[in-house]
Amino acid sequence: MIRREPAASASVSASALIPVSFFFSFERPYMTSFGPVPAWLSDAVFYQIYPQSFADSDGDGIGDFGGIADRLDHLSWLGVNTVWLNPCFASPFRDAGYDVADYFTTAPRYGTDDDLAGLVDLAGRRGIRVLLDLVAGHTSDRHPWFLASADDPGDHRYIWAPQGRPDGFVASPGRRPGAYLPNFFDSQPALNFGYAREDPAEPWRQPVDAEGPRANRAALREIMDHWLRLGVAGFRVDMAASLVKDDPDRAGTCAIWTELRHWLDRAHPGAVLLSEWGDPEVSVPAGFHADFFLQFGGATNGLPLRSLWSNRTGTVDDAWDPLDCFFDASGKGSPRPFLDAWRRAAGRVGDGGHIALPTSNHDFSRLNCGPRTAEQLPAAFVFQLTWPTLPAIYYGDEIGMRYVPDLPDKEGSVLGPHYNRAGSRTPMQWGDGPNAGFSTAPADRLYLPLDPDPDRPTVAAQRADETSLLHLVRRLVALRTGAPELSPAGSVEVLHAGYPFVYVRGGRFLVVVNPQREPVRHAVDGVRTARTVEASGVTAAAGAVEAAGFGYGVFDLAG
Repeated sequence: MIRREPAASASVSASALIPVSFFFSFERPYMTSFGPVPAWLSDAVFYQIYPQSFADSDGDGIGDFGGIADRLDHLSWLGVNTVWLNPCFASPFRDAGYDVADYFTTAPRYGTDDDLAGLVDLAGRRGIRVLLDLVAGHTSDRHPWFLASADDPGDHRYIWAPQGRPDGFVASPGRRPGAYLPNFFDSQPALNFGYAREDPAEPWRQPVDAEGPRANRAALREIMDHWLRLGVAGFRVDMAASLVKDDPDRAGTCAIWTELRHWLDRAHPGAVLLSEWGDPEVSVPAGFHADFFLQFGGATNGLPLRSLWSNRTGTVDDAWDPLDCFFDASGKGSPRPFLDAWRRAAGRVGDGGHIALPTSNHDFSRLNCGPRTAEQLPAAFVFQLTWPTLPAIYYGDEIGMRYVPDLPDKEGSVLGPHYNRAGSRTPMQWGDGPNAGFSTAPADRLYLPLDPDPDRPTVAAQRADETSLLHLVRRLVALRTGAPELSPAGSVEVLHAGYPFVYVRGGRFLVVVNPQREPVRHAVDGVRTARTVEASGVTAAAGAVEAAGFGYGVFDLAG
């Protein structure tokens, strides 16, 4: 989910915000000692599944647990070893499941709790771990907690202003007077984890150690414990930075995750927490095992990811500054914005966790978007699967599924005049049969329409073609998981930060990518003839590399 936080009340001046020691006191947890990062995480290749769009096993037009189970062989063949499922809990689906109505029950449209347990077991037998999506900062307005709170002025599980309707608040739907604070959409009331600062103009603010915030922290532990005992390997945490309010440096929110990480280390030492924060240099020292570079978030405001992939089409936020991305045919971009952000974050994270790099996600345009063509995708995957970050492949990106424009709003997919997330959530394209093999339902009953392009890529067609993107991604995944030099712990030496982008991993693998359409030759000291591992349009000889447009190459310097 893309974080949008309510602005502070216009009636409050900066001088009126009074931090006091009894209200909140915390030092950033940068030197906090956590348990070791589970060893399996450094070898993880993530695959994100949007469950309602992946595979439908019962013919109702919506993907489900049974469909995912039926397609585990695809994931196993591809070589991914860790799956992250978008929210699959009971929900009215005003925000595609990110409005949770019951944290302990799966949504019937996906199947039963036993179906989920069976999926986790079947995946585990194939060496695939499963992570669930934890919506920590808010619930649905249909959650029993909120329905009770809306009638009970003495309940402090949510954030309520007892009188009037301050900016950003929503009028009470129950007998309780006043208004509540939402976390994203109005239908997503914010759970109360307290405020980092007092404000005399807002006397309803509670400290982080008040009864309501303590109860909510305990609830998070109970929720995580329930699903971890079922066998899941951890959680991706939605809007992880959104817990404590008026928390300008996120110190209060960091303290909560530090507390939860210490509990997790004791209770479930093999489990992991991945954050949707977009600022690894803050979130990982706070307790997360990894954080994603995202299209938003942190001091960089999404620059690392957008500077790589975003070509100003698909999901476009008008508030973002124009940016020429590196993986664009024009050759106007640069890898330097990404490199600078990655170096800063990697130096802060150290060996305490990881930075994750997605191809795309349910909130952001796919790699294949707008004018970007299929021939431009291999170089992007070569980079993503050889850089020292944890790679996360969004379902369908491995075959080059495209962002589909001009779709209707579906379960809150539209966030602005040029920002419709539905285009990144269309059904998986398995084959050439009805509904591309996604479902046996009539086409008008599908969760979202299929890509109407008659030349849309499919898994079946690309499985049959060893020159396809799918086979390349499979070989790159195998190379990455089989070579320690390509793990996040392996060294990286950048030889040229431009077109082409040239670097050496672990002192062994020379990587060259040229995302622009124009060919380029570049002299690089130390380059010598090496064994070709994967290459298209790239040669590496003594002292130079030559790269055709959209060319890529991985070479083994060890011979």
